[in-house]
Amino acid sequence: MPSVVKINVLTVPAEQREVLEQRFASRAGAVEGSDGFEWFELLRPLEGTDQYLVYTRWRSEEDFQNWMNGSMKAAHGGGGSGAGGEGGERPKPAATGSTLWSFEVVQQASPKN
Repeated sequence: MPSVVKINVLTVPAEQREVLEQRFASRAGAVEGSDGFEWFELLRPLEGTDQYLVYTRWRSEEDFQNWMNGSMKAAHGGGGSGAGGEGGERPKPAATGSTLWSFEVVQQASPKN
């Protein structure tokens, strides 16, 4: 059964880039223990776009959906650990737009030893 790749395309204004990257850094380790999780990368644009790519790879669509409905929902919607947020108020999103792309891995390569 081939792995599933999910790429979340986040439109991030220049003045919010550092905020977005800090928020991801503060949640480091949040996805790694999820059943079926295989890989994560946050990709910063170098030129010509204001879109970041959040790349995750999963053993199956079911594993991704379980994470979306559990741990991910808690990390993005739960109360609690905002940086400097008072009274339970959620910080303003760093991204102004988001699109989710889904792919199935049909071919892959890794470095030769």
